[in-house]
Amino acid sequence: MSTIPRLVIAAPASGSGKTTVATGLMAAFTEAGLTVSAHKVGPDYIDPGYHALATGRPGRNLDAYLCGPDQVPPLFLHGSAGADLAVIEGVMGLYDGASGLGELASTAQVAKLLRAPVVLVVDASAQSRSVAALVHGFASWDPGVRLAGVILNKVGSDRHEELLRAALDEVGVPVLGALRRAPQVRTPSRHLGLIPVAERQADALESVRAQAAQVREGCDLKALLALAHSAPELTGTAWDPALAVAQSTRGAAAVPGRPVVAVAGGAAFTFSYAEHAELLAAAGAEVAVFDPLRDERLPAGTQALVIGGGFPEMYAAELSANEPLRRAVVDLAASGAPVVAECAGLLYLSRTLDGKPMCGVLPADARMSERLTLGYREAVALTDNALAVAGTRVRGHEFHRTVLEPGAGASPAWGMTHPARRVEGHVQDGVHASYLHVHWAAEPSLAHRLAARAADRPPLEARCG
Repeated sequence: MSTIPRLVIAAPASGSGKTTVATGLMAAFTEAGLTVSAHKVGPDYIDPGYHALATGRPGRNLDAYLCGPDQVPPLFLHGSAGADLAVIEGVMGLYDGASGLGELASTAQVAKLLRAPVVLVVDASAQSRSVAALVHGFASWDPGVRLAGVILNKVGSDRHEELLRAALDEVGVPVLGALRRAPQVRTPSRHLGLIPVAERQADALESVRAQAAQVREGCDLKALLALAHSAPELTGTAWDPALAVAQSTRGAAAVPGRPVVAVAGGAAFTFSYAEHAELLAAAGAEVAVFDPLRDERLPAGTQALVIGGGFPEMYAAELSANEPLRRAVVDLAASGAPVVAECAGLLYLSRTLDGKPMCGVLPADARMSERLTLGYREAVALTDNALAVAGTRVRGHEFHRTVLEPGAGASPAWGMTHPARRVEGHVQDGVHASYLHVHWAAEPSLAHRLAARAADRPPLEARCG
């Protein structure tokens, strides 16, 4: 049972300013001396990077589609352990979830699962009294959601604020903050959303500080903290990676020898859930992070490789120029060692990316596209591979503006079963490469299988060509 104070920061729609407000609140409370636990509803990898910068703790995702509703409270309790306050940033509009599946994976569902009060961030830039109708509708739509306050964003003037507050007095939902338009708090975006922290560390830190200052000036932090403390007790047991691995493998022990699993990081490969490294460690592996933009060698003793998502298309020239590391990746894959690549990793293993030579592990070429591929997926592993046994069913997420040709190899990684039936990805020797992002907390056996495959391989000494 947990009594951690908690707030959900939601909005009527994307673009209302909830990331600015949530990150600003996290930073402001952290600067005030509180230990703040940051969480993001949905599969987003980028916002948690800003949350981590604001709090000094890992940003965590809470996704009821990828992990299942029953896993949301345990994962929250795990991530918020030792914190004085938890701030949960929502996704899209408050009631928007997985397409065609009702409330599943919506901010509203997560708020109910966590028994957390909701603060609605409203873009008030083009309205006055109508804000009351908007807030009334959101507050009354689902009686199970406790919409406990409003923060008005992009307020134009003192007079504008007076009109908004007067209208909301009629609804009975308290105004907990009013923020003026402030260009300095904006975070730059590009084709897949905000630019990740790892690509603009100094500027990102300044943005977070500006957001904290704006929130301190415009929000009633005392009232927001009191609201967080009003959240009722949350029953359940915190998620434990070691227990999760044991249960998913029917009691299999951690693999022996602490096999080294190299994990790509740095500015080009920023997409990873914090629980993945925790599960690998619980399965018996030693996780060694390296940066393909800077490191010419794989970590010493590497026995397996994980290359997650990110933006290799923004760094294609630099990745291509690092020929020693590309050769090391080729050598590792040729040795039969397990190599698991998601999205950006898939592109890095291809022959070329926008005409720039990549590793050439896969007989495929990648290029940027005007078309955004986005959405939740259901899939089944078609063959035994480094990540899963044939028949393993997963839920995942696709999010990219690139195309791989061919998209599937002679042995595809996944058979997509929903929303459309198709095959996708490449499995060859020890390589499993796919566009599909999977949250391993939903299937911890994936981490154990990868660690076990790594333990079976002799260490391949890091080399420079």
